[in-house]
Order: sequence, then C-alpha cells, then structure tokens
Amino acid sequence: MAAVAPTDGFVLDDAAPRWQLSPLTRRRWANFKSNRRGYYSLWIVGSLMLLSFFAELIANDKPLLLGFRGDVYVPVFVSYPETTFGGVFETEARYTTEAVQELIEAGDGWMVWPIIPYSYDTIDLYTEGSVPEPPSTRHWLGTDDVARDVAARIIYGFRLSILFGLGLTFLSSIIGIAVGATQGYFGGLVDLIGQRFVEIWAGLPTLFVIIILTSMIEPNPMALLLMLLAFNWMALVAVVRAEFLRTRNFDYVNAARALGETDFVIMWKYVLPNAMVATLTFLPFLLNGSITTLTSLDFLGFGLPTGYPSLGELLAQGKANIHAPWLGLSGFFTLAIMLTLLVFVGEGVRDAFDSRRSLA
Repeated sequence: MAAVAPTDGFVLDDAAPRWQLSPLTRRRWANFKSNRRGYYSLWIVGSLMLLSFFAELIANDKPLLLGFRGDVYVPVFVSYPETTFGGVFETEARYTTEAVQELIEAGDGWMVWPIIPYSYDTIDLYTEGSVPEPPSTRHWLGTDDVARDVAARIIYGFRLSILFGLGLTFLSSIIGIAVGATQGYFGGLVDLIGQRFVEIWAGLPTLFVIIILTSMIEPNPMALLLMLLAFNWMALVAVVRAEFLRTRNFDYVNAARALGETDFVIMWKYVLPNAMVATLTFLPFLLNGSITTLTSLDFLGFGLPTGYPSLGELLAQGKANIHAPWLGLSGFFTLAIMLTLLVFVGEGVRDAFDSRRSLA
C-alpha cells in the first residue's frame, strides 16, 4: 500500500467554516458503499445492535407502563414493592403472577406489556406442556429446558455477545497496536526481544489455560474479558509491526526526526495513520473471532456463569435436548447470521482501504 499523509481524516473548509471529510476519506466511503453486500450488512448489523440496546423495552417481564388508581407507573425503569399495589410483600412486585395482576385489576389498573412479556431469566410457571416447550404464540421460539423464553434470551444474548466482542476487540487493538508499533519503530534489540516474547506467548495452549483459570475462579464477564485479553492482543502485533518497519525510514519520518520531534509524536502523528489502514481492515474479523471464542467457552461450560443470556449456552442446550430442535436451530441461525454479516462488513472495509481502489 502506498503511504498516505497522516492528516487524512478531517479538514477545515475556509470558505465554509465547518469540519468536512477529506477527499481521501470520502473516496474510501464511496468505495465502501460500492460494496453493496458490505454496505447493507453494516446497516442490518447496526439496526440489530440498536434494537438490542433497548432489549428491556422489547423483552421484559415488567410492564412498560402501569396505571393504578389514577396514577401511572413505569415498572420497566423503577422498582415498586408489592405493597404499592395493595399487596403484603415489601419486595418488588412480580407482575406475571396472578396475585399481583388481580391486585392491579382491583384498583382499576391497566398494564402495557413489551412485545415479548419475558426477560432472559424469566421462568414461565404457566407453560402449557412439558419443557422444553415448542414454539407457539405464547413463546415465539419456544422455551429452554427450564421454561425460559428462547426469543428473549437470543435478544439479550446478541447484545451481550456484541458488547463483549467490541470490548475485547477494542482493548486487544490498543495493546496489539502499542506492542507492534514499539517493535516496528525501534527495531533492533527491542524488536528481537519482543518477537521472542510474542512467539513464546502465542505458543501457549490458550484454550486449556483459560479452562484451567475458569475452573479456579468464579468467572464473570469482566474476569473472562481479561482472561481472553491476555491472549487476544497478539492478533494485530504482526500487522502493525510490519507497517511500522516499512514506514519508519520514509522521508517524512526522517524529516520529522530532523525537526526534533520526539519518538512518541512521530509514531502517533506520522507513522500510525499508515499502519491503521491495515489494522482497520483486520478489526471486523477480530471481532468475529472474539464472539466465536466467547460462544465456544460458553458451549463447553467454561464461559459465563449460569443464568447469563449466552448463545453458547443455548447451543449446549440444543445438544443436550435433541428432541427440541428449535433450541439448536435458534442459536445456530443467530450466530450464523451475525457472523456472516460481520464478515461482509469486513470485506467492505477491506475494499474501502484498498490502495488500488483509493488511488484509482
């Protein structure tokens, strides 16, 4: 790839005092839009992510709005004790029980429920048959083996997977870029020692180490994120290192050194923008790998604790309940669609930053 000027993000238009995209950025965006598969996949993934962020308003066992004796309540945001509606318990009201519903009806009350009146951890005590229950108008995708709504768990599980993957990808990118940039820019002994450390660390059996660690401590999302981060950062080191080795002796870098710029400023301002081209094309695939790793650990039982809305746990239930194919199929199609869309977005980003297209 040809080197690009480090100031290729935004420019200030003197004629109209406002920030505008630079010509190179506009050309890259046009290249991305020309890849229709990646462009529409980005819109679909973005829409699904936005919807999942409001999962509590889509799938919840608490009403969105509740009227009782002339007052309006919002149980989805505020916790109300059962005594608020004439009950005897000081704990939060369970609106799906017949007793609470009768209390609200006695006070001329009304309730507006979400589209799916179940949360990811809601156990339906009034199922019509044995669990796992097949899909019906009551449970669109059926229930799992403890009577939890599969559709609600998929919505929350999608959000958890995306947020976990984005967090792991972001933190891994920071560490990987920093290590690769340091090795590539300084070279010599720094690069030699760094490469030997990366090779040794990469040779560790990652999956076995994580399984051992999760068996020793009670895993939670943050602990699992840190465990995976300890190994996931190596994915970008080779890419960034190669870009820094290639560009560290370019003329504009030597000119910056001659002007007295510090090494950090040169790395950040002059060399990193060129390395980011290759890095950004790799990020969607790194995100895919992060989501797949979380799903695999959950499937094996070494991931998130029981109770979390995990897609891997849903696949494990499908494996354990062959007579309930909706469990495995729901988890499979959710993962397949999500990962396929992210791959298409990655292909679009790759085309956008292709120097042959950008400079055409």
